[in-house]
Amino acid sequence: MSSQSKQPQVRRRRVFYIPGYDPIHPRRYRELYRKEGRAQANISGYEIAISSKSGDGPYGWRVQSRQDGMDVETEFDVLVWSDIVRDSMSNTILGTYVQLVRTAWTYTGSGALWRMMRLRKGPVIAALYPVGMLGLQLLLALAAAWVLTELLWSFAGFLALIPAVLAAYAVLRWFREIDNRLFAYYLMHDYAYSAVQKGAVPVELSGRLKEFTENIRSALESDADEVLVIGHSSGAHLGVMVLADLIRAQDKLSDQPKLSFLTLGQVMPMVSFLPDAQRLRTDLKFLSIQDDLTWIDVSAPGDGCAFALCDPVGVSGVATERKRWPLVLSAAFTQTLSPDRWQELRWRFFRLHFQYLCAFDRPGDYDYFRITAGPMTLGQRFNRRLPSKSRIDVPVSKYRSVHP
Repeated sequence: MSSQSKQPQVRRRRVFYIPGYDPIHPRRYRELYRKEGRAQANISGYEIAISSKSGDGPYGWRVQSRQDGMDVETEFDVLVWSDIVRDSMSNTILGTYVQLVRTAWTYTGSGALWRMMRLRKGPVIAALYPVGMLGLQLLLALAAAWVLTELLWSFAGFLALIPAVLAAYAVLRWFREIDNRLFAYYLMHDYAYSAVQKGAVPVELSGRLKEFTENIRSALESDADEVLVIGHSSGAHLGVMVLADLIRAQDKLSDQPKLSFLTLGQVMPMVSFLPDAQRLRTDLKFLSIQDDLTWIDVSAPGDGCAFALCDPVGVSGVATERKRWPLVLSAAFTQTLSPDRWQELRWRFFRLHFQYLCAFDRPGDYDYFRITAGPMTLGQRFNRRLPSKSRIDVPVSKYRSVHP
C-alpha cells in the first residue's frame, strides 16, 4: 500500500468528475455538491463553500473549505459526455424495442449475463428490469388492441384494426412519457450503449476520451498538490481508459501533483465481460500495476445498481502477481447512514446509486467532501487501509483477452 505520510499536504487540488450515462446538463452535479456539501459540513464540523468558475475549459466550479485547521482550494471540472448520451438515446418507441432485442442477445449469447449473475444479483436485476418493464408495456398495448378489435370487429371488420393499432400506440406512448418515473427506456439505452459494439469503444466516445486525457494532462502541469479523477457508475470505466492512456504517454509521472483515482458505484463488468472489450481489459490490467497512482474503489452492497465490492481487475480475469490496485472499500450504507435515513432511502434504488456523492449522517472513513476538499491526498486518507473482507476478486469473466 501507499507509504505516503499522514501529514496533510494539499492546499490546492484539481478534481475531474466523470459522470455515468447521464443526459442531463452537469449543473445538476454542482447543485448536488452545494446542497450535500453544506449538509455534510454541518454534520462533520468543517466549512465548505462553492463559487462559480471563470475562464474556458470544462464546466465546473470552485470549492473553498477549511478542514482540520487548513484552508484548501479545489477546482472542480465535470468531464462532459452528456451530448453523446443524448444522441445515443433513440427517440422512437420502435427503435428502443430493437435495442432491447439486440442488447438481450449480446449479453445472453455471449454468456456475459450468466457470468455476471455469479457476482451480485442487484445489478443483474437492474439490467433485466427494463427488459421486463418494456415487455410488460408491450403486452398491455397488445391487450388494449385486442380488446378494441373484439369490440369493433362485428360491425367494422378489418377497419377495426385501425383504432386498435392507434390504441396500442397510445398505450406505449403514455408509458414513454412517464419514463421519468419508470426509468425503463433510460436503462435500456444505457445497457444498449455498452453492448452496441460488444464492449468495444464507440468512435465518438473514443474521441471524447482523448479530450478528457488532455484536460487531466494539463492539470498535472499546474501548481496543484493533487489531481483527483473521479469516475461514477459508467464513468468509472471511462476513467480507467483515460488514465491508462495518460500514464502510457508519460515516461514517469512527477511527484507533484499526486495523481489519484476514485471509482464510485462502478459497473465495469457490464462492459469488461463482453467479448470485444479488449481495450478496457487491457487498461484495467495496466492501471492495476502502476506505482505512480492511488486507486480507491468504493461501493456498497446497499447499492443495487453497482457491482458492489467486486474488484474490477480481479473479476475481469486480468489480475497479475504485480497487481496493486484498486483498493476495494465499502461505503457501508447500513453503518454510515442512521437507521431512519437508511429506511428512508433503502428502496430508492437510483437515489442510493448517487449516495456516494451525498452527505452521510454517520460518516465513516469515506466522506466525499473530505476527499474532494480536504487537506489529505486520497493516498494519505486511506493509507494502510486493508481491502474489504467481503470483496469479490476471483476471475469470473469468460473473455479475458487483452492487447499485447
